[in-house]
Amino acid sequence: MNIWKNTATLDGYDEGLSFTEHKEKAEIALLGSKPIDLLEFPNLKGIFRAGIGKDNVPEMIAAEKGILVRYPSQETINMIFDETASFTCSLIFRMLYNYVGAIDLWYKYDRPSLTAKTLLIIGKGNIGQRVVQYMQPFMRVVTFDILHNKESDLNELISQADCITLHIPKVDENEAFFNGEKLAAMKDGAILVNTARGSIVDEAALFAEISSGRLRAAFDVFLQ
Repeated sequence: MNIWKNTATLDGYDEGLSFTEHKEKAEIALLGSKPIDLLEFPNLKGIFRAGIGKDNVPEMIAAEKGILVRYPSQETINMIFDETASFTCSLIFRMLYNYVGAIDLWYKYDRPSLTAKTLLIIGKGNIGQRVVQYMQPFMRVVTFDILHNKESDLNELISQADCITLHIPKVDENEAFFNGEKLAAMKDGAILVNTARGSIVDEAALFAEISSGRLRAAFDVFLQ
């Protein structure tokens, strides 16, 4: 079967498979996080989503056309949760220790102890809860989840945080969730980490804050 893909997730694990760049020849679509238009795939028989999100998978249209849709096993999904949480933690540490000096020139910058820093984790789902568990031994961790907290409390939590990490889903009500107002509430020098979805942050507002030098950010997801 001819496979069309828009992700490099399984590169190196696809030996012996047949791939095509022509959508009209594709029988299987291997999806990352970007959406597809099924009208461009007249011969498609199946879709495999290489990841945990479903927001870019046209399940209803696929069902109408008799196209099978499949996702990773639960065991694989748990591995993705673990790896994403671990990667998020690595970004937090990298950003907090970005200015530790250079050993070859033997200079250093004074910095507060990590235990004096506050990490705000927004979203306590499968990944967010793991980040809570992993980071609690190192620093003060506070959380916000719309299912457990009042939305009116969020800006106060934002203003206290040295680092904020986002773990909320891509749904309509979360479009540009972290907007200019929330960015403005962050303290000078604070860090925003996003390993969830690009669309949940107002990128234009964030770019303005980063360009001014007031805030820093570490993202592995973007709007485009």
